[in-house]
Amino acid sequence: MKLFRFGPWGEEKPGILDEAGIPRDLSGEIGDIAGAALGDETLERLRRCDVSALPAIPEDARFGPCVGAVGKFIGIGLNYSDHAAETGLPAPKEPVIFMKATSSLCGPNDAVLLPPGADKGDWEVELGVVIGRAGSNIPESDWDSHVAGYCVVNDVSERGFQLDGTGQWVKGKSLDRFGPIGPYLVTTDEVPDPQALSLWLDLDGKRMQEGTTANMIFPVKHLVSYVSRFMSLQPGDIITTGTPAGVGLGRNPQLFLRPGQVMTLGVDGLGVQRQEVAAAPSHAGH
Repeated sequence: MKLFRFGPWGEEKPGILDEAGIPRDLSGEIGDIAGAALGDETLERLRRCDVSALPAIPEDARFGPCVGAVGKFIGIGLNYSDHAAETGLPAPKEPVIFMKATSSLCGPNDAVLLPPGADKGDWEVELGVVIGRAGSNIPESDWDSHVAGYCVVNDVSERGFQLDGTGQWVKGKSLDRFGPIGPYLVTTDEVPDPQALSLWLDLDGKRMQEGTTANMIFPVKHLVSYVSRFMSLQPGDIITTGTPAGVGLGRNPQLFLRPGQVMTLGVDGLGVQRQEVAAAPSHAGH
């Protein structure tokens, strides 16, 4: 299934694509694509639903973040050897974990806003893993029973905030609108092998990143198990699994985002995002 959320900021409703690719309103069946609704019981019930009988959503509806009420937005750094090399760092011996504030989450086509002082904005197309069943110390042999599905993530980063001064990745990763997810949460039955997906990102129509999840240093099954050693994973948590080479930081000369540019990105079978880059207004909020 391809599930999504649509509507104005903070008022998103659940939706689903039918077999013809028509987006339908799922709010008569579930309250949101969040929490317990990501468990096997609810997902199986939705699979039996007559989706074609549900009302179509308005053509101009905004797509919001594909998961609601996200508790943890967990990042994995340097998980592709070519990306580690372009940043001048060795491939890690174990996964590098960081956090993105959940307030960074936005829809797949919402504008990415650069706040004052953010002159080193960067892009990172990634595979996101959405947790469906809670667990801690999850064995690798049982990782898939804890995953509801997958989504496209743009792990937008402000390299100055991340690396300059005292550094701290969370500062460069957590700005408002720096976490576009979606358009769809694609359930695991449609993604038989998360290590066999191509991913790509274009900036103003020019290909910047192109890779495959087969080149992850640490595969999804290891990441789910590893992260769960240090924090319990809950339904709706998202692990974003790293990016291949081609980010602006790794280019010579370096290239960073500027207002007016457009990022387009996607992962095989999970949909496409499109974000215009803009300067953030002086006031706080979305």
